[in-house]
This record gives sequence, C-alpha cells and structure tokens, in this order.
Amino acid sequence: MTLEFRVQHDVATDASPAPTRSDRTGLRGFLDRLAERRAAARVRRVEARLQELGELEHLLSEARGVVERGWIQHAWFAYLDEHGRTRNATSAAAMDVQGRPLVAACLVGAVVSAAGGPHAVHSPRVQHSLDLVWHALAVDEGAPVLWCPAPDVRMGRVRDLTSWNDAPARTSAEVAGLLLTAERVAVQESARLQDVVVARSRA
Repeated sequence: MTLEFRVQHDVATDASPAPTRSDRTGLRGFLDRLAERRAAARVRRVEARLQELGELEHLLSEARGVVERGWIQHAWFAYLDEHGRTRNATSAAAMDVQGRPLVAACLVGAVVSAAGGPHAVHSPRVQHSLDLVWHALAVDEGAPVLWCPAPDVRMGRVRDLTSWNDAPARTSAEVAGLLLTAERVAVQESARLQDVVVARSRA
C-alpha cells in the first residue's frame, strides 16, 4: 500500500462526516418555529390581558356609580328586605343581598355589586378589580400592577381597603375618587403592556 493510498484511506474512514446543509436547515427551522410559537403565545397572553383590563375599567366605573348612588361604612351592603326595611350586610352575610334592592355599598361591596353581586365575590373579575383598587391606594401611580398575590396577601389587601373605607373622616367622594384612580391605573397598565409589545417587535 503506497503512502498516498494510506492517507486517502485514513481520511475516508476516520474523519467525522460534516453535517449536511439539510441537517443545519432542519435544526435552524425547528428553533425558528419554536421561537415563533413562543412569541405568538406571548402576544395572545398580552391580548387577553388587554381585553381584561378594558373590562375591569368598565367594572370599576360601574362600582363608582354604585358608591355615588349610596355609600356605607362598617358593612358591605345596605339593602331593602321583604318588608321594605333597610338592612346592613357584612361580608359574612353578603349572600342575603342577592336579589334585593341595593341601597348602598362600601368600597369593596361596590366592586362586588358591579361584578354581578355576592355570588361573584371570588371571581377573577372581582379579585383583579380589587388588585387595581389596592394598587391605586397603596402604590405610586405609574408603577406596574402586581397581579395574583398569594391568598393571604389578597385578604390583607381587602382588609386594607375595608379599613380605609371605614376611617372616621372618610367621605363618599373620596371613595368614588379612589375608584376613578383605579380606572386610570387600568388604562395606564394597558398602555404599558402595549409599549412592551412594540418594544419586543422592534428588538
């Protein structure tokens, strides 16, 4: 065996084969498709959040109307019973209000009422609306909203809102004003999310 033949034989049998063009294209295509699916999922999540924020803004506007028609402290609702007498209902007796004429509501009660009544108290619409109201009360305007806190944190926030509503010097105008600020928070959060989408599309 000549030296030239041995060199050719070694190259043919020992060298690792180079990846083909189709292999590289297949891997790159898979990664591209994966990135596209992830980007589309992000867009869908943002679109869903934007739609929800529009609905929450409307709900908070409805809650502000409830307060402007009648506001109460130290109870969630005031309603008329079957004899036409005004009764107060705390959170523990909120279901007593279902189907009764509403006379007045506190801050939290107004949000619950605007969402459809006591049966909706644990719905995402109520919980996320209260996130916005608490944000309007406790966080500097313009900061991002922190959604879905732990259950004990959310309960603490509801207590914060209730205590604020029941403060001796509180007025219905202040409660309506806080709900208006929460509406503005929803608008600002929508604008922030839209800016994020635009920034990512340009990246």
